[in-house]
Amino acid sequence: MKYKYLIIVLIALLLGSCKKFLESYPNGDRTRDDVFKYNEMIQGLIGRSYDYLGSDYNSKNYNSNETAYLECATDNAVRRSTTDAVVKFAKGELNTENQAFVRDYWTRDYNAIFLLNLFLKDNRGLKSKVLIKPDLNALVVRRLQGEAFGLRAWAERDLLKKFGGKELGGDRLLGFPIVTEPLDAFKEINLERNTYDDCVKQIIQDCDSALKYLPIAHRDYLYTPDYLSDKKDFLGSVNWNRVDGLTMYAIKAMTYLNWASKRFNPANYLSRWDSVAKYAAKVMAFKQAPPPNGDGYDPTTQVDFNNIYDKSIIWSSRVIENNIKMEQIFFPASANGYGFAPYGDIGATREFVDAFGDRNGYPISLSSVYDASKPFDNRDPRFYAVINYNTRTYTPVDANAPIYTFETWEPDAQGINGGKDRAGVGNNVRTNIYIKKFCYGINWKKSNFPKKPRCRFNIRYAHMALAFAEAANQIVGPSGTLYGYSPKAVIGTLRSRNTYENKPGIPAADPYLNSVASAGKDAFYELIKNERRIELCFEGERFQDMARWTNDAEFDALYNKPVHGIKAVKNGATFIYDLTWEVENRAYNSAYMPIPYDDILRMNKLVQNEGWDKWK
Repeated sequence: MKYKYLIIVLIALLLGSCKKFLESYPNGDRTRDDVFKYNEMIQGLIGRSYDYLGSDYNSKNYNSNETAYLECATDNAVRRSTTDAVVKFAKGELNTENQAFVRDYWTRDYNAIFLLNLFLKDNRGLKSKVLIKPDLNALVVRRLQGEAFGLRAWAERDLLKKFGGKELGGDRLLGFPIVTEPLDAFKEINLERNTYDDCVKQIIQDCDSALKYLPIAHRDYLYTPDYLSDKKDFLGSVNWNRVDGLTMYAIKAMTYLNWASKRFNPANYLSRWDSVAKYAAKVMAFKQAPPPNGDGYDPTTQVDFNNIYDKSIIWSSRVIENNIKMEQIFFPASANGYGFAPYGDIGATREFVDAFGDRNGYPISLSSVYDASKPFDNRDPRFYAVINYNTRTYTPVDANAPIYTFETWEPDAQGINGGKDRAGVGNNVRTNIYIKKFCYGINWKKSNFPKKPRCRFNIRYAHMALAFAEAANQIVGPSGTLYGYSPKAVIGTLRSRNTYENKPGIPAADPYLNSVASAGKDAFYELIKNERRIELCFEGERFQDMARWTNDAEFDALYNKPVHGIKAVKNGATFIYDLTWEVENRAYNSAYMPIPYDDILRMNKLVQNEGWDKWK
C-alpha cells in the first residue's frame, strides 16, 4: 500500500492545480475521465503541461526561470544565501531533509507527463471534438496530439539531463522511469529506472511521433493567404510559443549531444555525434533560409532577450507581463527606487570572468593586452554585455546618461567609505561580480517605469550552433564540412557577431580562432567548451556540460575546489584588485543529481545515483 501514497498525492495535486485550466465550472467536481466529457477542458491538459514545464521549484525569476539559479551549482556563479539547497548541493552538504530542488524538478516533469499521458491514452485527445467545424477541429486536435508527444519528449529530456547517471553500487548508466500510461492511484506503483540508452530511444520516439502531427514551424508565411484566411486563429504564428517540428529536431540534437559525450559514450560511437550534427544542421538551415522556406535569420546579428519574437528563438516559454524578477536577482540592493526592489541574489565567479578572453579573442593567459591589475579592461566585447563590475556604469536604453555606478571596493583602514555594492553589505552578491545578461534597459529612476513582456528562450539558434560544432568537430575536425557547415565557421560567427548590447564582437579576422583550428580537433574541442560556457551562461546548461565532458576523476579534479570573487581596495583614484579571494568551496558528492529520497523509500525498484550513499 505504501506505493499508492505517491500517486494518490500526485493526482490530488493535479486535480487541484489544474482547476483553473481544466474546469469551467466553479465546483471543480471532475475526475480525470470526466475531462473528455467536457470539450472545453481537453485543451487544458496541454496548457497545464506547458505551465508545469515552464516552472521551477520556487518560481524565483521571470516566467519561473530556473536556469540562473541552477548556475549556482556550477563554477559560474554563487548564490547569496549560504543555506539554499543548490548551495548545499555544490558544497557536498545536501541531505535528505533539503531535497526541495531535486524533488520539484522530478515532480513537475512527472506532473506534466501524467497529463500528457491522459491526453494520449487510446488517442482520446485526437478523437476529441473541441471545435464545431470538422476541418478546424481536425487542425486543432492534430496539433494538440503533436504537442502532447513533443512536450512529453521535453519533460523526458529534462529528467534524463538532470537525473541520468551511473547506478549506486553498480556500473549501469540509468535514466528515469519511462511512463507512457496514466498512473493509477489504486494499483501498486513500484517504478524502475530504465537504462540511459532506452530513455534516449523513448525521447527520440516521442519526437518522431510529434513530427507526424506538427508543422515544421508556427509561421503564417508557410501557408497561402487563402488557406490561412479562416484558420489564422488556430494555425500559424498564433501558436508561436508552442512546440513545433523545429523544436523536435532541436530536442533530438540536444538529447543525442548528451548521449554522444564522454560520460555517456565511453566507446565514442561516432554515429551518435553524427546524429547531433544532422539534426542541429537541419534546424540551422531552416532558421537561415529565407521565407517561405525558413525564418531568414542572420546569425551575425544581436540576440535581444527583451524581444519575445527574437528571430534566434526556436522555442520559447509563454510570455509573462510586468515582471522584473530577473533584474531584481542580478542588481544590488542599492539600485532601488520607484518600485524596483533588487536583492543581489546571484553573483558571477572570478572563474567565469576568466573564461572571457581579451578584446582580440585571445585567452587572458596568452594575451598581450590583458593586465591582471586591471582585470576588467581590454576584454572580449561579449564580457561587457554579460558582467557588471566595480566602477561600471549602467545606462538604460531610454536615458542619455548613466543612472547607476557599481561600487564594490572595501572599506578604508578606519572601516568606512566602502563601496555600497560590496559583498557582505545588505542584499549584495557574495563575489562582487554582478550579472548583466538579460538585464537591458530597465529605468527605475522613472516613476512607473515600463516593464517589458518577457519569456525564456528555451532553445535558440546558439544551442544548435554549439551542438553542431561540438559534434561535427569529432567527425570532420575544425575545418571540415558536414551537412553544409564547418565547426570553425560556426564558432567564428558566434564569436564575431554583435553582442547582446548590439555592439561589435571579436574582430572577424580572429587569429586565435585560426591558430586553434590549425592545432586540430582536440584543441578546438577545448575552445568549443569555453564558447559554450560563455554563450549559454545562466541558461541552465553548465552543470550538465561539466558532467558529460568528464569522467569521475576529471570531474573531481576540475570542479571540487574553491570558487573566487574579486576584492577591490581603493588607492586614491585607482584600485588594487585581489583575484585570489575564496568565496565558497565546492565538494560535489557526485557528478549526478540524486533521485528524490522519498521516492527511493517508497519504491524498492528505484535505484539511486552514484555518490548518494546516504540517499538509498
